[in-house]
Amino acid sequence: MDTALNPNHIRFLLDGALWTLVLSLMAFVGGGLGGFAVAMGRIAPSRIIRIVVTGYVQLVQGTPLLVIMFVTYFGLPTLGFSISPMFAAGLSMTIYVSAYLGEIWRGAIESVPRAQWEAAECLAMSRAQRMFKVILPQAIRIGTPPTVGFSVQIIKNTSLASVVGFVELTRAGQLVNNSIFEPFTIYLIVAGLYFCLCFPVSLLSRRLERTGSARARNLEALSA
Repeated sequence: MDTALNPNHIRFLLDGALWTLVLSLMAFVGGGLGGFAVAMGRIAPSRIIRIVVTGYVQLVQGTPLLVIMFVTYFGLPTLGFSISPMFAAGLSMTIYVSAYLGEIWRGAIESVPRAQWEAAECLAMSRAQRMFKVILPQAIRIGTPPTVGFSVQIIKNTSLASVVGFVELTRAGQLVNNSIFEPFTIYLIVAGLYFCLCFPVSLLSRRLERTGSARARNLEALSA
């Protein structure tokens, strides 16, 4: 047994960081698709669809991600589904992210001035045309900064996947620490790797927020 930190341990931690990125990407893509469906459902003309989607959002937002992972990993096998830790973690993160991104994007859509809807309606556009040609392009600009900011939370929340046996960065740190028992050094490295993953995204989010604020001020100046 190794009793000191060595390059193999560092490589193992870097592999864990890579799998953290993979899981984050899976969650963002899957959650993004689900989030778009949630956002559309929240503003759907049908009251029944709005009620169902709102119930989904409230259920997910009111349930800890850790519990969702437990239900997915330990609950689904009791129903006859055999799943891997990676699939369980990816599915749980997708469910969680879709609810939050859906609400972020719903807010972005609803923040588009009502006059834009009315102007598109005056052009005899269908609801789908109004949404995809007029509203969504503006909503994307509004929703991009909070979406990028939320991606930081996605990266950090992947650490919970360690409870179902998925070897991401946190789990890799636990395994290395169990091997050499240097918790201060190991978890300091783990924290540093998380920082390296999250900090560039945080900078991008702040830059997008400043750009959006400057654009809004310019529009106000032009309309004054």
